[in-house]
Amino acid sequence: MATTNDLKNGMVLNLDGQLWTVTEFQHVKPGKGGAFVRTTLKNVLSGKVVDKTFNAGTKVETANVDKRSMTYLYKDGTDFVFMDGDTYDQIHVSAATVGDGANYLLENTEVVVAVHDSTPLYVELPVTMELVVEHTDPGLQGDRSTGGTKPATLETGAQIQVPLFITTGEKLKVDTRDGRYLGRVN
Repeated sequence: MATTNDLKNGMVLNLDGQLWTVTEFQHVKPGKGGAFVRTTLKNVLSGKVVDKTFNAGTKVETANVDKRSMTYLYKDGTDFVFMDGDTYDQIHVSAATVGDGANYLLENTEVVVAVHDSTPLYVELPVTMELVVEHTDPGLQGDRSTGGTKPATLETGAQIQVPLFITTGEKLKVDTRDGRYLGRVN
């Protein structure tokens, strides 16, 4: 248990049986009346964002979320298998928990897995990944470095939009948050 005075960004609260991450908080002391804390909370599982106000000094239940650095090993059916580098424990994480990150996940990638009561909550990938273009249509004469884009399939199977001059077999830097092309890797 903690009070609203102990709130910090990134802290995970257990409210009504659901886990919420504090993304923003502000202590407010109006001229009249009691002080209060205005927070922006993000649901850990669904990603829903809500604003919630607490009276100052109110007790809130904190959740113990263990964030561990793990290595992605392989896909087992619909599950992804990750290994803790310190203990060599392997955990299975469902595809729903991994989410869109699965599109950019290569074997032996270091990720952060958040676990609560031995249940994986979410997987944090590195912000950028270097991936090879598996297939893209060739650019045509007259294509320039500025202007249009074309679809390209990456080695993980993900489809992203790339500039017209990109060819099959090139290594690209991709933003894992939104699948944006960031540039070529030499």
